[in-house]
Amino acid sequence: MLNTEGFGSLWNVWADGLSYGVDAIQRSVLFTDVLRQRGERYHQHMAMRVPHVLSFDADLVADGRELPDPAAYGLAVIVPPEGIEVDMRKRPFVVVDPRAGNSPGIGGFKSDSEIGVALRSGHPCYFIGFLTYPLEGQTIEAVIRAHHHFLEVVRARHPEAEGKPVVVGNCQAGWQVMIAAALRPELFGPLIIAGTPLSYWAGVRGQNPMRYSGGLLGGSWMTALTSDLGKGVFDGAWLVQNFESLNPANTLWTKQYHLYSNIDTEPARYLEFEKWWGGHVYLNGGEMQYIVDNLFIGNRLTANQMVMADGTRVDLRNIRSPIIVFCSKGDNISPPQQALGWISDLYDSGTDVQARGQTIIYAIHDSIGHLGIFVSGKIARKEHNEFASNIDFIDVMPPGLYEAIITPKAADATNAELAHGDYILEFAGRGMDDIRAVVQEREDDNRRFAAVDRLSQINLGLYRQFMQPWVRAISNDVSATVMHRLHPLRVSYEMFSEINPWMTPVRWMASFIDGNRLATTEDNIFTQIERQMSGWLESALDRYRDNRDMLKEQIFLAFYGSPLLQAMLGLSASDAEVRPHPGADPEFRAYLDFHHKTLRQHMTIGGIREAMTRSLIYVALATRVTDERSFHVLQQFREAHAERLSLHDFKALLRDQFLMLRLDEPLAVASIPSLLQGVPAATIEETLALVHSTLTAPGPLPAEAQVRYDEIVALFKGVISEQVAKAEATAAKAEPVINGKSRPVLERSDAVLAESHPAVVEVKADDAVAKVSDDSVAAGQEQAGVAAEVIAQPVQTSAAAEAAPAPRRASTARKPKATRAAKTTASSNTKTTAARKAPVASKTSTAGSRRKPATTTTKTPAANAGKGEESGS
Repeated sequence: MLNTEGFGSLWNVWADGLSYGVDAIQRSVLFTDVLRQRGERYHQHMAMRVPHVLSFDADLVADGRELPDPAAYGLAVIVPPEGIEVDMRKRPFVVVDPRAGNSPGIGGFKSDSEIGVALRSGHPCYFIGFLTYPLEGQTIEAVIRAHHHFLEVVRARHPEAEGKPVVVGNCQAGWQVMIAAALRPELFGPLIIAGTPLSYWAGVRGQNPMRYSGGLLGGSWMTALTSDLGKGVFDGAWLVQNFESLNPANTLWTKQYHLYSNIDTEPARYLEFEKWWGGHVYLNGGEMQYIVDNLFIGNRLTANQMVMADGTRVDLRNIRSPIIVFCSKGDNISPPQQALGWISDLYDSGTDVQARGQTIIYAIHDSIGHLGIFVSGKIARKEHNEFASNIDFIDVMPPGLYEAIITPKAADATNAELAHGDYILEFAGRGMDDIRAVVQEREDDNRRFAAVDRLSQINLGLYRQFMQPWVRAISNDVSATVMHRLHPLRVSYEMFSEINPWMTPVRWMASFIDGNRLATTEDNIFTQIERQMSGWLESALDRYRDNRDMLKEQIFLAFYGSPLLQAMLGLSASDAEVRPHPGADPEFRAYLDFHHKTLRQHMTIGGIREAMTRSLIYVALATRVTDERSFHVLQQFREAHAERLSLHDFKALLRDQFLMLRLDEPLAVASIPSLLQGVPAATIEETLALVHSTLTAPGPLPAEAQVRYDEIVALFKGVISEQVAKAEATAAKAEPVINGKSRPVLERSDAVLAESHPAVVEVKADDAVAKVSDDSVAAGQEQAGVAAEVIAQPVQTSAAAEAAPAPRRASTARKPKATRAAKTTASSNTKTTAARKAPVASKTSTAGSRRKPATTTTKTPAANAGKGEESGS
């Protein structure tokens, strides 16, 4: 009998092969047609007057070319899409795109972007972009001054906004924004720095090879050569190519294969990204040289070694607005070490950050790549959305170093309605040791990079002296244009556009295939072999990258770690650190001493707001963690009393009370009762309830925080008890009308005495002299059958009053007269009975006669101690 099982398997293989072959041919034609479309879009994009990739409409409101020191930058206001309304009272967002080789617009690349989430949060949005070609003679300083002008324009357009503009700087734009904010801190609100390298020597061995590039090229002379060949213009395509060389597997294979294997679904996304990635821009040679010498190789920004043309030194510690640093472990261009290293470069400790009045918040993603930080829709919906919706919370955070932690919002989360969106944002206090653990700074590596900097200066000087005149002599506009057009990245776009005549038939064939598509199935054996081979190729390219990077690192470490080279470059002349921490100048120390003295003087000055704020911060310091739910409780309270407390005042209040606690916590806490003097008990109770609801908004208090909260409750309740006691003492001196005249009466153990006879009892000390009718009192006691107990309350003598501390007046509440009167210190009670013969002069009241008061001298308990009671008439 014939066995047909083998024939069946053979037929299946044949059928899979035929299906795969047709599918592969069709995918190849469609893939080539997508490259043709990419080339055509490249030409259309570069032909735009102002090439950009914004997905939102925008109107130009300020042109940097019209400034006294012009720059090819512009400020545009984003037009909200239909269905989205912005609140002009909310602070505006200003997104600044990086000029690092690509066209502007990545911050508003799609609806789920930095601009998109800010608009949906109700904030007006602006965008700072740039032209493809810089102006002749344009400098980095001119660009920074243009940013200052743009911020002035934005603030002038939003006088009613509650808070200064939020400025978002992506990648290269991040350090540009930081420099601008350090020079004009009064213009800027919170800064969001996404994927920005600021400490360029930092990194981890075996992981961050890009930092070695300057040293392996011998310094920045290559930058000057490239600019001279381009007739004074540096082609940004070289920067893009440097980025692509970091991951050859993705550049040479993965990105293209992903399009090829998903040709029916991937083209739209691929073309959208390539429109931005292929829109190459240019920089002036002087601009690029400034960046490389001062940042990439010199690393001078975080050492306070950058000086403007007018002599102003750039010190990032001058920034007064909160700084949010967003980076990722998966970013091989701006790794966390370079994004956060500037903090440990500039500050010795977290206390140093607080002393400078700065708030620094950082968030580290586990895996997203460099471009994903400001391109990914998922990142926009999570991290950027949380930053935008909680920007006021960020703005009022007390000075210090914090880590932002974003967690998904569970359905059963406590007060989940107080958290915006699908996540909960919390800030956890951190110290400088946490930053150093991320940065992993090595002094031996710093000496190597310092050697690179010195060798770069030597090589650049040699180039300028002996080579530059010749290079400039042979360069002209034609040669520069040809060099730019023949850049490999530009060629890859243009060769597949329709300037290539072979692309016209491709367009026809693709049109036919679209209507007759025969895609194979995923279980096709040849499709599975294709996927496996693609994986092998990708792994091979990854191994090549790893070996290449390891070789680069070993060459760099060996060459620049040579003791001979370091000695020749002058690094061995001193054992001091090559990057010492910038110190505090005498003016800052004097300011700090004055500020601390002022804070101490104001610890007992204030009212219920200060007491509440100080109490909240004191309890929160137990765990050094707070989240958006607590802030939203306070925000609701503040909005309900907006006429009394602006956001600016609220921020100042929080910061002052926080600094008081950090300066002298025991004294600050002990001073809380003095802030509550003169505040009604009902208001104190209400405030204590608000403190509790704010602290427990995220959930039950931890044990350490509960101990502190109980301490606050005791302080508040103590003030209420004191007020009750004073009120009772004041009530005892109330003046009821008797016989048509107002007379003070003493406390009695039995109210019958006041009704049983018309005797008048008067007490007067200083202002009131005690006058008691012995006969009437005795008669009343006999009639009532009750022993009357009269409690005398002597007041302070003038000497005691002078010795007593004067109470401070609260800034927010005037003390009522009853309270001021109750300040008189009560002495020990003196019991007077009818049988006791106290030396008191009295007269019996006679109708129609005028009573002449007797004089009674009463001494304080201290004066009476051991001497018995003395009185005279």
